[in-house]
Amino acid sequence: MITVYDFTVKKTSGDTQSLRDFEGKPMLIVNTASKCGLTPQFKGLQELYDQYQEKGLEILGFPCGQFNNQEYDNIDETTQFCQLNYGVTFPMFSKIDVNGANTDPLFAYLKEQKGGVLTKDIKWNFTKFLVDRNGHVVKRYAPTTEPDKIKNDLSELL
Repeated sequence: MITVYDFTVKKTSGDTQSLRDFEGKPMLIVNTASKCGLTPQFKGLQELYDQYQEKGLEILGFPCGQFNNQEYDNIDETTQFCQLNYGVTFPMFSKIDVNGANTDPLFAYLKEQKGGVLTKDIKWNFTKFLVDRNGHVVKRYAPTTEPDKIKNDLSELL
């Protein structure tokens, strides 16, 4: 059976990284944007990371500009923005597409595992996928779900 550990993603440096590197850890995988009304969720995501990283939590951020082009074109601008404005220390990866012909394979898998309401497509920035320690997608959260609302589900995996 395929899990998230079977995927390789592109780091901001351009190098690739296997998600097997996160094996045994619960993950929250999020499509992010730096210029969106939901961008302040970076603060809540970082708070979750600070609170639960010692228990194994990994948060993986994937910038996406598909929704009103609300992401910088240059990945260095994205990472600098996230670090300076929200103190982001969790891993951020290269800019990707989450819908359409060029959908990143990881996000195609995530959407297949946990579809949204009416469609599997991601509707907006900050859609979140909770993954258990075995690499299985257990829950999908709407873009408007604040990170602190995920704590109960997260604590069950820790």
